[in-house]
Amino acid sequence: MANTIKQHTQPLKGQKIAVLMGGNSAEREISLNSGNAVYEALKNQGINCFKFDWQGDNLDQLWQQEFDKAFIVLHGRGGEDGYIQQQLENHQLTYTGSNTNASEQCMNKATTKTIWAQHSLPLSPSILAKMGSDIPEIDFPLPWAVKPILEGSSIGISKVNNIDALEEALTLAFKYDNTALIEQWIEGNEYTVSILNGKALPIIQIKTERKFYDYESKYHSNNTQYLHPCGLSNADEQQLQTIALQAFTVMNAKTWGRVDFILDKNNTPYLLEINTVPGMTSHSLVPMAAKMAGLSFNQLVLEILND
Repeated sequence: MANTIKQHTQPLKGQKIAVLMGGNSAEREISLNSGNAVYEALKNQGINCFKFDWQGDNLDQLWQQEFDKAFIVLHGRGGEDGYIQQQLENHQLTYTGSNTNASEQCMNKATTKTIWAQHSLPLSPSILAKMGSDIPEIDFPLPWAVKPILEGSSIGISKVNNIDALEEALTLAFKYDNTALIEQWIEGNEYTVSILNGKALPIIQIKTERKFYDYESKYHSNNTQYLHPCGLSNADEQQLQTIALQAFTVMNAKTWGRVDFILDKNNTPYLLEINTVPGMTSHSLVPMAAKMAGLSFNQLVLEILND
């Protein structure tokens, strides 16, 4: 795999890079960690760069600074949903990752599932519930996953084991969005496929002692396991990588990202979601996968920046 990825080893000459981090989403803390890691990687390679902590209302301060390209490390709303991409385009500035439209579509779990379904990609059945409206008939069996459609890092997600728990799960989801996705809960192992410049990186299996891979498992638990090699056969791993690349491509996503799956007890894959600005700390999943492919964190950052 390492030989299939061209590596950019020379720093950008004469360019100034703005590392955009922070934001005002529920993932602000993680974005600051990711942004600092990216900033240090760029600085360590002699690249002229600066950090910008976007707090939701201070973009005027960014436009006062001269720079050639933005490295977007903003997770969640504002950074991953097309907003910051549109603002940069309005100022005729280039940036890393997916464009405005692709970012907006990938951030919306309902839109993503609709586009994936149009391309016959493997999905669990689901419906949408809107705040203040009657819940449509749910014609698939319990348990269910209830998710706000515009949050990342598993924020606001509940597992519903009986119908009486649905109202509470929707109340939680509606704290974040006025639309929630209710989908059939697939019991199985979770896998993630990182995408970098048209290549699928080695797969990582995620094991957690909690009900599912939630915010606590991702960022605070010491018991979450990341298995690489992932334990799949070569054929199953290649199948997942192929599906992940297709899922990434049909969303018009660009440069880098992550596609998450559940495999049921029969090893049947189901797509979960796509991330267009995944975590970029030294312990995040994309850097882990890149390392397996022979790329250091510094090299990974340059791959994203130079595309």
